[in-house]
Amino acid sequence: MPTITFTDPDGTASSIDATPGDSVMETAVRNGVTGIVAECGGSLSCATCHVFVDPSDAADLPPMEEMEDEMLWGTAVDRGDTSRLSCQIRVTDGMDLHVALPETQV
Repeated sequence: MPTITFTDPDGTASSIDATPGDSVMETAVRNGVTGIVAECGGSLSCATCHVFVDPSDAADLPPMEEMEDEMLWGTAVDRGDTSRLSCQIRVTDGMDLHVALPETQV
């Protein structure tokens, strides 16, 4: 089963079983992960599901598309080299993804 590990800004990590085809954001919201606001519900019209993908996992993800790249310039915490919007990352079979949450989304 795919697993997503969310690490809070204080270093607390929570591993959650995920469903293939769902987004990482949907997985977080469904499981009450604090730190993912998801104001737009995944319609790519906000940046409140910003995460920092672990560098060792980043290369395994599909590249971001132009709209996601543009939205990341509007995050509350400055984007980093591995910043992604979790609504745009689809869970796949066998995924073992690690993401860190920013200090704030708004």
